[in-house]
Amino acid sequence: MVQVAHRPLPILQPYVARCVGYDYLVDPRAVHHGLPAPSATVVIAFDDPLDTEWLGDPASRSRRWTTVSGLGLRPALIHTHGIQRGIQLDLTPTGVGALLGVPVAAIGDTLLTFADVGLGSDVHERLAAATTWHARFALLDRFLLARLEATTHRPAADVAQAWELWAGAHGLLPIRALAERTGWSRRHLQTRFRAEYGISPKQAARLFRFQHARTLSLGGCPLAAVAHRAGYADQAHLTRDWRELAGTPPTASLREMFPILQDATEDAVGG
Repeated sequence: MVQVAHRPLPILQPYVARCVGYDYLVDPRAVHHGLPAPSATVVIAFDDPLDTEWLGDPASRSRRWTTVSGLGLRPALIHTHGIQRGIQLDLTPTGVGALLGVPVAAIGDTLLTFADVGLGSDVHERLAAATTWHARFALLDRFLLARLEATTHRPAADVAQAWELWAGAHGLLPIRALAERTGWSRRHLQTRFRAEYGISPKQAARLFRFQHARTLSLGGCPLAAVAHRAGYADQAHLTRDWRELAGTPPTASLREMFPILQDATEDAVGG
């Protein structure tokens, strides 16, 4: 199994939370759970289209070479068919606007393709034809840089500040405190937040808390301690919320046979 993390050009780094190339041979029966996160996900598949559906919604299943999903609170199921090869990008909400040209709220809780967000297939074809990870990442950086120069959508500074405040607190900053820091009423905060991000402040806090819990767990922290540090009432609360967001309880999720791309470490910087 090959998993290669890439650090994009400095000008792109505020918009790309993570970029990972992957090349896996796995059990053809393996089904990977793509987990909710406070970032949008872009997957560019090589060799074989990505076979995805939302958990509990078999009618959503489809095969596609490029997949774009926004901020949601349910897991995606990825049917591996034994081979998985491609690139995954995790975009910040600001990055969605800066690189795709639309607010992340416009993507919402959906599975789209590049064509759905106004991008052609040319970049996929060139990336798939490249023969090394270095070449692929260089092509990708050039494509993203061109998108950054061509698009104009950026969230308002005050809305972006609210997101960053909550991200820095792992979602543990009370909504009232967040509203006070932005100078808004709670109602105005919720209206502005949902318009830009497509989810409520409470839902965003849940995603931040879940991401923090996963990071702590992957670092070896016991689940009881994770629950306390990540702001859950107790371990039972953590397990219940984790199961709802991931589709499986923490122990099963952490040992899932198909590697979780969101947790890739940086094996190669710069491609």
